[in-house]
Amino acid sequence: MKNINILLMLGIISNVAYAQSDSSEFYLKKGIAEKDARRFREAEKNFAKAAGFSPNDAKVQIGWGQALLEQKRYMEAREKYKAAYSIDAKNPEVIEQLATISLNTRQWADAVTYAKKMQEAKIGNSSNFIIAKSFYEQGNYGECLKYCEQAFKEDPKRAETPYIAGRSLVEMSNYKKAAGCFEQAIERDSTKAGWMYEAGLVYYAVPDDKKAIYWFERAAAKGYNRSNDFIENLANAYLNTKNYDKGLALLKEALQRKPQDMELLDNIADAYYHTGKYDDAITHWDKVLEIDKTKASALYMIGLSYQKKGEKEKGQQLCDKAIQMDPSLKNLKEEKKMPGSI
Repeated sequence: MKNINILLMLGIISNVAYAQSDSSEFYLKKGIAEKDARRFREAEKNFAKAAGFSPNDAKVQIGWGQALLEQKRYMEAREKYKAAYSIDAKNPEVIEQLATISLNTRQWADAVTYAKKMQEAKIGNSSNFIIAKSFYEQGNYGECLKYCEQAFKEDPKRAETPYIAGRSLVEMSNYKKAAGCFEQAIERDSTKAGWMYEAGLVYYAVPDDKKAIYWFERAAAKGYNRSNDFIENLANAYLNTKNYDKGLALLKEALQRKPQDMELLDNIADAYYHTGKYDDAITHWDKVLEIDKTKASALYMIGLSYQKKGEKEKGQQLCDKAIQMDPSLKNLKEEKKMPGSI
């Protein structure tokens, strides 16, 4: 009798296991069909049911993860792929997805770990890029550049690789080399107006104002927002190349938005001074003094402007008054320099 009972029990267990396997396979296939039909929420429900019957089936966890990814539920998808990884640590899709999802969810250390597993298993062509970007985001610019070099060899068409390299070089104040990286990035993706503006800023820092103007204008043509910073940076680049008409026009545009901005007023006055329009220069330095009566450098420049106009005595009196307010201006008088000049 005991033997018969044992046999019956084994039969029941076998039938239950078979039923569970059969049910898991049914819902897995249904989940895949729903996913292929792009009904990702329904696919997710079926993968969840399949997992209820076979929680240790890597195919079920992968399918579930795919459905979640399509819904942009990255953290949940990551958990499903991690579950699949615990079942099958050599699955190339699982390893690559974990590296990519970790990168996209800002899990930098995990991204590096899984990307290195990609390298060990020779999976895909994005491992070095994932590592490079992760190091960049962690502020490790030296390691980022090292892996950018490998990523460039791995996939020379990927535009973000030279872009990240450029950003790393900017962080290390290596502007000339960074500028070249930005140009390489834009060669590979000419749709990025923001990258063009950044290229302009880098050339402005080099300094190479002509190239800065070129990239600022390309960014604007591509639809980059004409923010106050954009207008002022482009204006200053024009002024640095002695294109005062364009520079002044842009500074006036910025001043309409920020009429009480003393730096703008000072820059406009300075531009007028350099073009010999001394009355306009005086008008704008007067506006600076209206805002801040203690701005001795503005009073000093008004004095210089009067002297340039031929009103030597009046101009000298104003310069002397400015020096009384700020004795350091005396050195400028002795060297016949404007405030801020080299």
